[in-house]
Amino acid sequence: MMPDPLFYQLLLVGLVWLCLMLHVVWPSDRATAGSTTPRPAKAPPKRSSDLQPFPGLTRRPPCAACEQAHEHVPQPSSCPPPRIVPTRGRPRQVDTSQHFCPYPDCAYQGWVGLGNLCANGHPSGAPWRQLHCSSCKGYFLETHGTIFHGKRVSVDLIVHVMGCLAEGLGIRGTARVFEVDPNTVLGWLVEAADQLRAFSRYFLHDLHLTQVQLDELYAVLSAVKDGAVSEDDAIERLSQSPYWVWTAMDPESKLVLVIDVGDRTLAMAQRVVHQVAQVLAPDCAPLFLTDGFREYMTALLTHYGHWTQPPRRQTTGPAPKPRWLPLPNLLYAQVIKTVRRRRLVRVRHRVVFGTLEAVQQVLAACGWQINTAFIERLNLSIRQHVAAVGRRVTTLCKGEDGLHQQLALYHVYHNFCLPHTSLRQPVPQPEPTRGTGSAKRWQPRTPAMAAGLTDHVWTLREVLLFRVPPWPQPAEG
Repeated sequence: MMPDPLFYQLLLVGLVWLCLMLHVVWPSDRATAGSTTPRPAKAPPKRSSDLQPFPGLTRRPPCAACEQAHEHVPQPSSCPPPRIVPTRGRPRQVDTSQHFCPYPDCAYQGWVGLGNLCANGHPSGAPWRQLHCSSCKGYFLETHGTIFHGKRVSVDLIVHVMGCLAEGLGIRGTARVFEVDPNTVLGWLVEAADQLRAFSRYFLHDLHLTQVQLDELYAVLSAVKDGAVSEDDAIERLSQSPYWVWTAMDPESKLVLVIDVGDRTLAMAQRVVHQVAQVLAPDCAPLFLTDGFREYMTALLTHYGHWTQPPRRQTTGPAPKPRWLPLPNLLYAQVIKTVRRRRLVRVRHRVVFGTLEAVQQVLAACGWQINTAFIERLNLSIRQHVAAVGRRVTTLCKGEDGLHQQLALYHVYHNFCLPHTSLRQPVPQPEPTRGTGSAKRWQPRTPAMAAGLTDHVWTLREVLLFRVPPWPQPAEG
């Protein structure tokens, strides 16, 4: 069968059209030879490696904690009343200088060491002394305002229970060891937490530090909806929700300044930095070291900034708006870590406020470099001593309130009761021990001792028996 002639004609036309298109599109050798040298592509503009000064903000970032700073702070009604010096009878043998009258109608209410109290024996053979106020003629027990007030159980039992909780044993495990109900252990922890928070606020204030490290620790907590289950069922039925444990510490004395719980947000960073500012002295602006969380910069700028009027750039027109800038002596550096597949692949240092030379000068006094190693080591200690933060645990009291209570116990235990090997000092003369062991060559010290807040290692019994005054007392002398 003969092919159709029309097909060959169309094929010929298609080939001619293809040759014409290739001739137009394909560059010829003549054009290539006659063309000039191609222009080099423009390189992208290089950014200056020099750090640009912070331009400042036109308004101060808001902080909810600053707005509520003076709402719950108790203040004395007036100046301290005169000191009472007893002139009759024999000298007092019982020290009452750490106690205060609790009655609101008394002029000496809340004041410590003014001589208005004296011991009045043990009423009805009770283990606790009764104290008498010579100003208002009132009587009260020496355990007033502590966890032992109104308790009939042994003091040693409560102290040992608190010690087990401070060392990381869970509430259920502690209850099994001492053969008590878990809800009883939980109740003692709740009562002790309020006293321990007041204990920390009483001692941690007006601190002069050179460095502060801040970090966040991820924790999976449990929360039970109010009224959804009974108190007994709440121990077994716990819903999961993520939270963060925020910490701030002095790397030189290992003193923990702040422990708080909340989301990883700007509002929480503002609250933590506000608490740090309340602990430090008003004129103290230390070197702050954090990770790469950017909200720290805003929080530090809020609490360590001031208004500055920028100079005019032109003779006419409105004056420039005031700018909120960091204080001249504020130093802040970040340690930015890059992790890939759960492995650390890169570490970068960035100075946000101040200069690198000023930061290195502060760290050179201790022989350190920019790092957050001390606060990260504290995170490990928290996981070991706080059962609710440990990984893959099912302990009781894993809600936000329960975690606050366990962290309040650890906060005091770490600062005042737990000696640190890195803080110990050699004894001038070795002291012999009572047994057959070697002589004592080192003096144990706690972070509170290293920071100059106390002169001895506190026991949990001393801490729980300490009556916290309602407001700071004037310095003696």
